[in-house]
Amino acid sequence: MSEEYSRPPVGSPFPEIPGEEAGGILTIDLDAVASNWRTLQKRVGDAACAGVVKADAYGLGLEPVVYALSKQGCGVFFVAHISEGKRVHAVNREATIYVLNGFFPENAETYLHAGLRPVLGSFEEIRQWLVVFPDKASAPPAAVKVNTGMNRMGLTVEEALSPEGKALLSQLNLKLIVSHFACSEEPGHPAVQKQLEAFRAVRGAWPGIPGSLANSSGVFLPEAPYFEVVRPGYALYGGNPTPGKPNPMKPVVRLEVKVLATRSVDAGAAVGYNGRWTAAKPSRLAALHVGYADGFLRSQSGTDDKIRAGAAAAGVLIGGTPCPVVGRVSMDLTLVDVSALPAQALKRGTRAVVIGDGLSIDDVAGPAGTIGYEILTSLGRRYSRRYIGKDL
Repeated sequence: MSEEYSRPPVGSPFPEIPGEEAGGILTIDLDAVASNWRTLQKRVGDAACAGVVKADAYGLGLEPVVYALSKQGCGVFFVAHISEGKRVHAVNREATIYVLNGFFPENAETYLHAGLRPVLGSFEEIRQWLVVFPDKASAPPAAVKVNTGMNRMGLTVEEALSPEGKALLSQLNLKLIVSHFACSEEPGHPAVQKQLEAFRAVRGAWPGIPGSLANSSGVFLPEAPYFEVVRPGYALYGGNPTPGKPNPMKPVVRLEVKVLATRSVDAGAAVGYNGRWTAAKPSRLAALHVGYADGFLRSQSGTDDKIRAGAAAAGVLIGGTPCPVVGRVSMDLTLVDVSALPAQALKRGTRAVVIGDGLSIDDVAGPAGTIGYEILTSLGRRYSRRYIGKDL
């Protein structure tokens, strides 16, 4: 471990909440994060496996995650905001840090002092960079983003290959060409091959400049579009990069919340805000110490409309037994049906597993009508966060 790596306070920047005061315990396994990175690095061979740690490492804590990845040998990180880049730099001063959302001139000093590299995505942005850093020999390194099919940000392929584009890019201390797959989780999608062809055309115009295209799912495409740098994020945190197939990554997150109270309701009783769930038979319900303020999404509500539509029910595990959500998720509370549990198996303070014990972030996302990325990045600040791992 280089002395340049600074061991961060565990859980930063979240407030420390003692376990006995918290409604839930969020456990983050840094050994699993490290193992997932090693799996990905082995798969891509000679390419560099970077760590995407934007959005506070997908909600799991940027500093502890960067520390764990740095100890494994990860030396390249991608963030979205310069504030995130500064935090990476504070942990690993030797890291190469790319800021995906680019550059504004008023932040030039921050880029210099924290050693950040902007990912420039338009002629206007490149010109702004060149005004501040006109001398290529002394300018900080930069990357350029090319739009090969996502149609969010980046130079078009035509712009990048035009005389104007080539003239502008030749003035940069260019260290990386970046693009992003739109459909990499769907092997065989025609957009994958089109994007590969477009990216290779741009790379061909800039021989010797490293390229980066593959995200988490891109790493598992049969075309192996690794180039020189891959950018996994979701897979590092236990998300399945191969939807519909067994997850090759280790689970990272476990979330348990307290049962606050139980009650019995009669058949026909309406439950929760606006009475959107009706008990079909006499039922026992438990109120859980979690709500949408904690990242348990309102879209995970259990309603009569969903039941009639045959939609998958969101739920938790109590003692290994699935317990579906009933009624609308509120800000601080969620109700679940615990009728399948023996009455003596449930008491105030019993813990319900929201994520873990085989209930993955992808499993949680499905009934919520969303993706595991949103589940991770929505995890709230009121949990007691516990980091586990041999190097802590």
